[in-house]
Amino acid sequence: VQLQASGGGLVQAGGSLRLSCVASGGVYRENDMAWYRQAPGKQRELVASHPYGGDADYADSVKGRFAISRDYGKNEVYLQMNSLKFEDAAVYYCNLQQKLLPSDWPQSFWGRGTQVTVSS
Repeated sequence: VQLQASGGGLVQAGGSLRLSCVASGGVYRENDMAWYRQAPGKQRELVASHPYGGDADYADSVKGRFAISRDYGKNEVYLQMNSLKFEDAAVYYCNLQQKLLPSDWPQSFWGRGTQVTVSS
């Protein structure tokens, strides 16, 4: 499975960006997708998740500002980021997890990341 993220860039504080990630190559129909981020010197953290057929969940730090959505037909996941803050600056990664059988250990795949920079 390959994940290609895009949409990062430089934005002023208070502005918005929309990230996209498309999955291809061996993607199962039912899969969970999520966005993580990693700032310099910090651990990678979960930003938002969207399990297959389930409800989205968010890190407390982004609730009310970010929205994750999916296009199941296109194997794409999006992250709409509004009211961006300096502390949102990071490399954002999309993640896909899937299982062939319910009893299987999930496979986990990562994209290369897209940089989000927030300026004053």
